[in-house]
Amino acid sequence: MNPRQTDLSVLSGFKFERPPVALKFEFFRPDSVEPLPRDKKLSLCEMLVEAQICGAPFYLGTEHDETCVGKILLGMQDMEPFAESGQIGERLKIFDQARANYALYRHVPRFDKNVVRYVVFSPWDKAAFEPDVLVMAADHSQAEIVLRSITYSTGELYHSRTTPVMGCAWLTIYPFQSGNVNFLVPDMVHGMKGRELFAANSILIAVPYRWIPTMARNLSEMTWHLPSHRSRSQYLEEFGAILGELTERCRGL
Repeated sequence: MNPRQTDLSVLSGFKFERPPVALKFEFFRPDSVEPLPRDKKLSLCEMLVEAQICGAPFYLGTEHDETCVGKILLGMQDMEPFAESGQIGERLKIFDQARANYALYRHVPRFDKNVVRYVVFSPWDKAAFEPDVLVMAADHSQAEIVLRSITYSTGELYHSRTTPVMGCAWLTIYPFQSGNVNFLVPDMVHGMKGRELFAANSILIAVPYRWIPTMARNLSEMTWHLPSHRSRSQYLEEFGAILGELTERCRGL
């Protein structure tokens, strides 16, 4: 793994309840990183939480157990035919019939088989590598600042894609493959809600490697807490003053 070069210390200003998680997808076994303890039986989305609370990097490998569909999405194992056909979602009452569950699977991002053999998880401040994806659990105010840091110098659109099942794919695989920053509400994803993984007001934001330097640079330059967000009256006053100033300047054109 290449050593980390991007300075992410600006993230400490958020005082997140739980730290952002750096992910790295690897073909070869990672050096200087301990494996996930074999007695930990976790789903892929639970591993994000484990990285937030354990305080040290670890990796998931092909030899590990995983309690949901994470290894299937990562291309580490095949999906059982009964699951692929949509039987589980119908029985969970997420879909009216298996066909709807099956149709949804066509949209979920996955890695081709055996392309990824290991995934490293680390709290952002303990990651000695450049992340492939950085995942943050933010409250609404924090999320507004993070997402604004993406569009601040680029005009990039806010982007949210997910599905009611397999939400972990949209936080890990989709940003890496598409290059898009993605955000989602965990309570809209069946497994995340059922496992009670994140606070009720959480927004999950996944930033892929090509956007991390832009985010870090913009966070260090921009105003985090905008004056117009202090109150409705301040918003109206500031916005009105700007319109008045611009209108006055245009009269002389």
